[in-house]
Amino acid sequence: MDLHDLLESRGVSVWFSEKDVLLGTTLLREIDKGLAASRVGVVLVTPALLRRLAGEGIADKKLSALLARDLLVPIVHGTTYEALREVSPLLGSRSGLNTAEDSMANIAAKLAELVSL
Repeated sequence: MDLHDLLESRGVSVWFSEKDVLLGTTLLREIDKGLAASRVGVVLVTPALLRRLAGEGIADKKLSALLARDLLVPIVHGTTYEALREVSPLLGSRSGLNTAEDSMANIAAKLAELVSL
C-alpha cells in the first residue's frame, strides 16, 4: 500500500497531482488549487525529485509554493537529507521523516496525527 492509500485509510483527505489532475487540464492551475485547499504539504523526496530540482523543472515550481507554507513535511525515500540539502537547503532544513528509519504505515500514522491537530 502506498502513502496516499495509507493516509486515506486513516481518514485523511489527500490531494495528489498524479491521481487528482484530470487529462487535458492545466497542471499548474490544478496544483495551485490543490495547494490552496491543503492544510499540510508533504514532499516525497526521491532521487528522481532531486534530479528534477537540480534542473529547475515543474517540481521546483511546486516546491516553491510548498515552501511558503507553514506546515511542510519532507519525507526522504531512497536518498538522504544530506543529498536533499545539497539541492534544496530550505527544504532540507525542515524537520521530516525518513523511510529508511520508519515504515510507510508509521509515517502515515504520524502524518494523520499532524493533520488532526
